[in-house]
Amino acid sequence: MNPNYPGSTQGQMPPTGYGAPGMNPGQMRPPGPGPMNNPGYGAPPKPGPGQYGMPPASNGPQYPNMGPPGNVPGKPPVSMHNNMAPGLPPQARPSPMMPPSSSSQISNGMNAMHISQPRGPAPNQPNIGSPGQPRMGPPSGLPPTSQMGGMPRQPTNNMGGPMSGPPTNQFGGPPTSQYGGAPPTSQYGGVPPTSQYGGAPPTSQYGGAPPTSQYGGAPPTSQYGGAPSTTHTGGMSGPMPRQGMPPPTSSSTGMPPQSRPGFPPAPSTGAHQSPPSGMTMTDRYGQGPPSGPPSGPSMMSPSGPGSFPPPPGPGNFPQGNQAGPGQFPPQPGQTPPGQFPPQPGQAPPGQMPPQPGQPRYPGGTMPGQSFPPNYPGGQPMSGPGGMQQPAGPKKLDPDQMPSPIQVIDDDRANRSGNFQTTKGAVPPLVTTDFVVQDQGNCNPRFMRSTLYNVPCTSDMLKSCHIPFALSISPFAKLPEEEYNPPIVNLGETGPVRCKRCKAYMNPNMMFIDGGRRFQCVFCGAATDVPAEYFAHLDHTGRRIDTYDRPELCLGSYEFVATKDYCKNGALPNAPAFIFMIDVSYNSIKSGLVHLICERLKEDILVNLPKEVGQEESEVRVGFVTYAKEIHFYNVKGNLAQPQMLVVSDLNDVFVPLLDGFLVKLSESEAVIDSLLSQIPEMFAESRETETVLGPVIQAGLDALKSADRSGKLYIFHTSLPIAEAPGKLKNRDDRKLLGTEKEKTILTPQNNFYTKLGQDCVGVGCSVDLFLFPNAYVDVATISEVCRLTGGNLYKYSYFQADLDGERFLEDLKYNVMNQSAFDAILRVRASTGIRAVDFLGNFYMSNTTDVEMAAVDREQSMNVEIKHDDKLNEADGAFIQVAVLYTSVGGQRRLRIHNLALNCCTQMADLFRNTELDTLINYMAKHAVRTSLNSNPKQVREGIMSQVAQILACYRKNCSTPAPMGQLILPESMKLLPLYSNCVVKSDALQGGSEISTDDRSFLMLKLNSMDVSSTQVFFYPRLIPMHDLESHGDRIPAAIRCSVERLRDNGVYLLENGLSMFLWIGHNVEPQWVQKVFSVQSAAQIDIDKCKLNDLDNPVSQKLRDAINSIRGERCRYMKLTIVRQRDKLEPWFNHFLVEDKGNNGSASYVDFLRHIYGEIRNLLS
Repeated sequence: MNPNYPGSTQGQMPPTGYGAPGMNPGQMRPPGPGPMNNPGYGAPPKPGPGQYGMPPASNGPQYPNMGPPGNVPGKPPVSMHNNMAPGLPPQARPSPMMPPSSSSQISNGMNAMHISQPRGPAPNQPNIGSPGQPRMGPPSGLPPTSQMGGMPRQPTNNMGGPMSGPPTNQFGGPPTSQYGGAPPTSQYGGVPPTSQYGGAPPTSQYGGAPPTSQYGGAPPTSQYGGAPSTTHTGGMSGPMPRQGMPPPTSSSTGMPPQSRPGFPPAPSTGAHQSPPSGMTMTDRYGQGPPSGPPSGPSMMSPSGPGSFPPPPGPGNFPQGNQAGPGQFPPQPGQTPPGQFPPQPGQAPPGQMPPQPGQPRYPGGTMPGQSFPPNYPGGQPMSGPGGMQQPAGPKKLDPDQMPSPIQVIDDDRANRSGNFQTTKGAVPPLVTTDFVVQDQGNCNPRFMRSTLYNVPCTSDMLKSCHIPFALSISPFAKLPEEEYNPPIVNLGETGPVRCKRCKAYMNPNMMFIDGGRRFQCVFCGAATDVPAEYFAHLDHTGRRIDTYDRPELCLGSYEFVATKDYCKNGALPNAPAFIFMIDVSYNSIKSGLVHLICERLKEDILVNLPKEVGQEESEVRVGFVTYAKEIHFYNVKGNLAQPQMLVVSDLNDVFVPLLDGFLVKLSESEAVIDSLLSQIPEMFAESRETETVLGPVIQAGLDALKSADRSGKLYIFHTSLPIAEAPGKLKNRDDRKLLGTEKEKTILTPQNNFYTKLGQDCVGVGCSVDLFLFPNAYVDVATISEVCRLTGGNLYKYSYFQADLDGERFLEDLKYNVMNQSAFDAILRVRASTGIRAVDFLGNFYMSNTTDVEMAAVDREQSMNVEIKHDDKLNEADGAFIQVAVLYTSVGGQRRLRIHNLALNCCTQMADLFRNTELDTLINYMAKHAVRTSLNSNPKQVREGIMSQVAQILACYRKNCSTPAPMGQLILPESMKLLPLYSNCVVKSDALQGGSEISTDDRSFLMLKLNSMDVSSTQVFFYPRLIPMHDLESHGDRIPAAIRCSVERLRDNGVYLLENGLSMFLWIGHNVEPQWVQKVFSVQSAAQIDIDKCKLNDLDNPVSQKLRDAINSIRGERCRYMKLTIVRQRDKLEPWFNHFLVEDKGNNGSASYVDFLRHIYGEIRNLLS
């Protein structure tokens, strides 16, 4: 801790954690990628003599006003400038200071910045997150200290969130084309759409040679849907040509587009349009799509840029109109190379005409094109006329790598609006605003699958290495446009169920024998229909009351449970909330006790949850204070003053009163007011520094058990429980162990006391929410067991001070109390014949292998279930999942909530990859890695993730993609962000915390991640970075996000970064003084008080829009994110940079580029 840290008071460290000063996990929006549309497929021709790495055509839909594909004049590039082949040098790129060109880059009002590779040969294998290099933490006093805390701590590793979403077919534009050759003899459908990041050859000779003729001769055929313009919709722009270079060429050879008749458009889902399956575009080199297997994948050229015809001699290219190896002679009607002046917009002889949307590269090298394997990159090349090419390695252009920003924007553009939950339909991304129309499958906000086309056999599932898993959020919050599942009351008979497997009635059940029986879709058994439930069938075999009964036509609904579903055969009572306040010296001194007592009644208790339609809440409340003794309070409504009863024997805790302890707020309001006003006075002189915790939880548990109620304990605790009592803990903190093989010794509980206590709590429906306010180590790994097992939450406010952190704490508590929850819940997953649930991940307790038990479930709580085969599936039947949750509502009613999901089955790998949901896969992989990290070392966890990613992509390349040179990395369209997202997981502080992050913060993040839903992990792993310096030009909209890299930041800009737990406002040192004056009322950025976590309420449009934007973003998250102000070149900037996940981490963790190259090497090893 650095007492001199700017903004620290009394030696306070900068706010920590998960967001520097305090952080708050964010409220999530529902997840969902969209179905992949099939672009045209076609395999590239095999390389001719001396012709290396001819790139296959990329598949991708064309959208109006989108830039054309790369490598085609007038079309934006789709190829990716990559340098992954071990031993090959990085590729050249334009100077980062050059203006942006019109490529498929998102326009954010910022100059296009490019990630450059270090000079020298590319390493064979980058350092992927391993702690081999010395960790370079931010300067002392710079990182915030605890996750949710307001005090500074050492910076953690990378907190980034993957961007979700079904990738768009083309990375940044319409499909690219293939060069050379005639139109294909046959087209293949059925391969998942993929874009290729290896492009066509350049239009002229390498390095100053006069332009050769076009490779091929036929005029280009038209793009599907018309020739695209050079401008992207949505304000997308790309890097501008380098200074001194000719402007990009315009359209393709000036020939009129010709459409290819006879090809029906590919089926699409919703508004997501793609070119017809099987249609490929020819490029300006005149080649039609080649015949052969479908080309699908995104192709990146790890070997290097530029899939050029190789030189006839070392460094020499053919001159004039000679057709060298790998080149095609000019076709009739085409200009012989080097004889006629270039067309308007083309480069003059001696220069390579850049493709529109591609930056100019020295020597004519274009980013993203496949480079011949074993090409002697980095050596000087001489072209005709003796012009020397610059020596040295080329650099990579990150704009040519798959961008999460573009994937998200494309999904929003194409899949916003209504989404119908038909069988096997892949939902939109979680970042897309859509309204669900329930068609018999549940809302994707409730349940998502990694696969929407399930392999028919276990061998196929194993060979693809993609886990079949579900992310389940049974009580997810729905937008205003959608309705909560309807409640069905069937009276004393209760829900209709299958007699064999006990599955509940759902839209997939088939009625037979004139409606007298139904056949179960899960087990096939026929069950008699109860007489009171009988209805006739229509001519299609459906019941005539199908649309009158939610359970027959909707994917989600609720049943009112009968006494048979209740403990001891008795209907439950309404739940209770018990507020348990630490009144030790630290709690009094920080202002915590005074703040709670002052605001609890007016801000918190008035927001107790209630049933829809009820005027007041049925929830009971009780109050306890403690330090080394436990104080119960009688607040019965007929008392004049509250009564305090003290329990000092902590080895045998009991509840000294029943009547008057748990009361209804409306009946005891005056007595509660009196109690809350007296507590700060009673303990104002407290000098007790030691606290207990175990007996406090035990007392709350006993109180709920005695009252025969489920409920929640809200415990406000400040220090490690070291007082002599059950649950006493010792200080075992050793931050140096983090990142080593011994880290699991401090990340697992030091004893099983709190684990057993948590299990006891689950038994009576008692959930525990811990609000921690530590100034030192409190052993979160041990005490959080009660939260993990009971489905509770943990909040952490390090170095809490009421004036600085009070608002954040109160907002979190208010949201928690209002967040309508289910209590005393049991969840079971049923699957159709041939598959079964085998593994469960999340914060809950399982006393057997099938029932998931949670004392409480809130709207953000999520869990993952892995499904495996136990028999072969029938492709025609599909696969069915049913999730049933038995719970007690906030009004005390016992109910069953049912969610149904129907999936398709497949026998082809192409169908499987086309219908994969990446965000759900990342969510599952991250949670699985958290559990693995408690039983193995960090290196094994990282290597396990990287190995799985490589195996998935190798399987795709082997089974689905067009044959292509090994110098290209091929990514399936639905998973082209898998390398980026998996690298974010590997770099995450939850998995790779080193000595920069505190032990408690690491444990906090692991617990939080374990219950995150898909929308939360999306932003957690790949944070949202938003330019805020030009808000006035965006009206009421929040500006579009940009990629998380330091090269995207301008020193005269202002940027907001948030990941659901942390929020930073980065201010460039050259920001306009007028902006600073309007927002902070000071003259320059150097005068800004960075201790503040709240912006001044100034009466001008700039200040108002900035505050509105911040409040809007906070409203999207479930935890209140404290704002940390970071000035450029200030001590906190390294901590801010820690969240720019595309860059190399301070601890040596790999950048996006390095990780891609490493994965490429792994794939080559697997395929060789």
